[in-house]
Amino acid sequence: MSSPTPYPVAARELLRSSLLDAALAQLEENAWARVAMADIAASAGVSRQTLYKEFGSRGSLMQALVLREVDRFIDPVAESIAEHAEDPSAAITAALEVFLAAAASHPLVQRVLASEGTDEFLRLFTTRGSPVLRRAVERLAQILLEGWPQVDRAEVDPFAECMVRLAISLAALPDSSSGLSAEAISSLFTPYIEGILAKAGG
Repeated sequence: MSSPTPYPVAARELLRSSLLDAALAQLEENAWARVAMADIAASAGVSRQTLYKEFGSRGSLMQALVLREVDRFIDPVAESIAEHAEDPSAAITAALEVFLAAAASHPLVQRVLASEGTDEFLRLFTTRGSPVLRRAVERLAQILLEGWPQVDRAEVDPFAECMVRLAISLAALPDSSSGLSAEAISSLFTPYIEGILAKAGG
């Protein structure tokens, strides 16, 4: 039986979640450049000082929000892969479909797409995108190893990074001149997964 979460820890987690929810709600209405910290604090029902005490800066809040949403994107991806672990092609297709469907309507992604190259969110996915990329690749690699535990981590990592980079690219530029769909991508990557599974005896 697991120990209950101490009240101070639970209270801070709730506060942090509420502040991030408030920031995301503001993004549904405005570009990040026009979102004021005071508006986020007011929406969450706390003072601006409380918001700054929790995150330290506007940039730290932005990064925390993006990293949380990365985890939220990947959770259904994990479910898709687990449901199709016996069929690598179906697993990859389902994972990409659920990710791209979520990205198509997510306010954070829409704000990135609507930027003109100077938005802070865009930079977080490009020139300052290492934390986002690392989080997504690490999560996806863990998910793949849970589905195919016999596979070597050294062979999973490059595949996970390729998939993350490609998924982000497709989310940012969904119109493909060659009709690059989830099924088409799956057909390209499935032989790699099947190869490492066969080598591992899976």
